[in-house]
Formats: sequence, structure tokens, C-alpha cells
Amino acid sequence: MKILIVDDEKNIRESLKKYLSLEGIDSTGAASGEEALEQIEKESFDAVVLDLKLPGINGQEVLKTIQQRGISSSPVLMISAHGQITDAVEALKAGAKDYLVKPFDPAEFIIKIRSMVENKRRENLIEAKERTTNTENSLVGNTAMMRELSGQIDKIAASGATVLITGESGTGKEVAAREIHSRSAEKNEPFVAVNIGGIHEGLMESELFGHEKGAFTGAAARKNGLFELAGRGSIFLDEIGEMPMSLQVKLLRVLQERKVRRLGGVSDIPVNARIISATNKDLETLIKENRFREDLYYRLNVVRINMPPLKDRREDIPLLAERFLSKISMRMGCPVPKLSTEALNSLLVYPFPGNIRELENILERALIYCEGNTITMEDIGLLSRKKIPIESISGGSSLEDVEKKTILDALVRCNGNRTKAAEILGVSRKTILNKIKAYGISD
Repeated sequence: MKILIVDDEKNIRESLKKYLSLEGIDSTGAASGEEALEQIEKESFDAVVLDLKLPGINGQEVLKTIQQRGISSSPVLMISAHGQITDAVEALKAGAKDYLVKPFDPAEFIIKIRSMVENKRRENLIEAKERTTNTENSLVGNTAMMRELSGQIDKIAASGATVLITGESGTGKEVAAREIHSRSAEKNEPFVAVNIGGIHEGLMESELFGHEKGAFTGAAARKNGLFELAGRGSIFLDEIGEMPMSLQVKLLRVLQERKVRRLGGVSDIPVNARIISATNKDLETLIKENRFREDLYYRLNVVRINMPPLKDRREDIPLLAERFLSKISMRMGCPVPKLSTEALNSLLVYPFPGNIRELENILERALIYCEGNTITMEDIGLLSRKKIPIESISGGSSLEDVEKKTILDALVRCNGNRTKAAEILGVSRKTILNKIKAYGISD
């Protein structure tokens, strides 16, 4: 937490800084309104303590400038003398969150600061949940590669470094990103997850960086971008390989300068969020094809994690299945069923082209079809491609052959509808299109 104290009296600034320091809160001072605005444009603060009476630009004007230019969304605590209470009330109407009258109790000052910062953090958390994707899963696995991955995440979380997560679709890249955030010192700050591939290109800049009123048709009011919303937390950019080249330039600037500019804005806004990105694409290949900036790649690829496919850690399938069945049963309000030995074995030999996401989808559908307290081979078979005999897997067929047959079976069942086939396989439409092309499957 960092607070900006704006007061022309040095002894007051130093006293307030001392009170905050005793509470473990970092702070810095500004002796005038002009100096305060300069600092706000350079650095992000969790709250601003602003005296009404200042030389040059007074507190009211500073607050008005902040509001008009949108250079900060930090809560503002006004400080006033007895004769300025009316002005303090006006400041509240103009956007200040609270005020104190001199002289004031240091304990009350600390309480108000903590309350303002916590309320703002809570608002950001709520908005982040409303505006971004949400995954409740946690990192699960006891295999050696998953234990090693967990150790890497511990080190990365403490470092604060920018992270690039790679891996096939459905391997849990967002789960890993959330683990990095939850194990960091900023775990109580917002985690903002956004799927780049899921945002229309025309709306992407506004969503990420925000916009000013009137920036485009329909922009009736100022809107903060997701980078601002993340505060001192983390922003997760999934499918970063889908970002248009025009926006890659702007993201590079954010990484270099730690500032954003809203669409239609004239002022830069400091941001502190940690950037975690993910992709199932080969970014090095995209660079060679001039579809991804090399300089951006090196900025994103400070620390790299590769998520293993489920077929490479089959020993984790029983544990994952148990976790998913427990979660799904709780959501559906039913007892947690058991997996029959045959059903579990069918999962253990299945290639899972959709990885962990596909496993969860299979178990959810099996639970729907299950008529007793045990999921049988038949329940799993409804979803795990009955037409692919399990013995063919142990009979020498490669996983690629099984995957191809799985996709073909799904397409047959869906009358060639690729979107529906992708849905029952638990993968994205883009993934199944890529697989169809790779395997030379014709309609």
C-alpha cells in the first residue's frame, strides 16, 4: 500500500508519514497541488490525502483535475480546517471519499485510510469478477512433473516477474496463473483474467485500456480498462497469440513504461499490475510469420512455464477425477458418486485431446447420466467415444491414431457440425479445426 500526502505544511506531511509508517504503510509527500498532479501522473497510489488549502492550485481544483483528466481512480481523503467544512462537503460531492477536520486523531486517520483502500479493493474485486473469466479449479497433481511445477510457481510468485505460460488447450494455464497470484504477496488484490481470443478486435483496446466519454459512438461515460482494474494485483492475458499487431504495440508500451492511455484520452495512467500471459500457439513461429512482435515476445517471456498435457501425467487422472466429481456434485446438489474400476480404466487409457477441461466435461456428463451412486463404464462410454474400442489403444495404435478416430467419431455423431463436436470433446472450435487440418480429415 502506498499513500500520497498533499499538504503545504512540512510538519503535517512528516507527521502523517510517521503515523502511516508505524502501521507499515508506505507514503510520499507533495507540497503543492501542481506537485501532486505530477506525482499522480508518474506513479499509482492506493489513496490520496489532500489538503483543501494549498498554494497555487487548491485541493478542490486538484480533485477536479483528477476527475476531469481521469489520471487516477484512487480514493481521496480531504483535510480541512474548521472554517472549511462547507468546502469539504462540496469536495465529497465532487468525488472525494471522506474528510477529516484539523486537528484530528491519528488513529481515526489510519482507520479512514485503511477503510478507503479496502473499499476500493473490494469494488475492484467485484468488478473484476463481473467483467472477466472465472475458474475455480486449483492446481492438482502428485506426479513428479506436477511437484516440480508447483515448486516453480512458488519461486515465480515471490519474484513478481512477468510470466508466459505455454501448453495445449485445456491443460490448466489459467489455473497456473491463479496459483501464481494466490501465492504472491498481492494475493488479496484483484486477479483479472481476460481471453484475448474471446474479445472482438474492435472492442479489445477499450476493454484493456479503457475509454473516455465520447471516444466512440456509444461511449456515454468514462470506463476504466482492465489494467487499471487489476490495481496492484495480476492481469492474465489468455490466448496472447491472438492479439492484433496494432494492439501488440500498445501492450509493449505498457510493459516498457508501466502506463496506459484510455481510448480518446490525453493523459497516461500509471499501472502496477503483474502481467501473466498464456498461449497454446508457438509464438516463435508467429514471429517468423510476422504475426507476433519479437520485442513483445521477449518482454512477456521473462519467466516461462510449460503446462504438461494430461496424457503425459495419467497418474493424476484418479485424483483429478475425484476433485471434479466432488465439485460438480456440490454444484448439482447430489451425493458424490464413485467411479467403477472399469470406468476409471477407460479414463486412464483415453488420449484426452482436450486435456483436463475435457476430463471435467466427461465427468459432468457422466454424473448427469449416472442412475445410481456409481459411475459405470456405460456412463463414461456415452461421452468417451464408444466406437473406439479400448483394446485398440493397447493393441499398438498410437495416441495420434486414437485422437484422430475420436475426432472422426465426434464429427459423425454431430453430423459434421464442428462446433458441436468441439463441445462434446471439451475443446475450442479453433482447436478442433486445427486438428482436422493436421490429420487431413475431410468433411
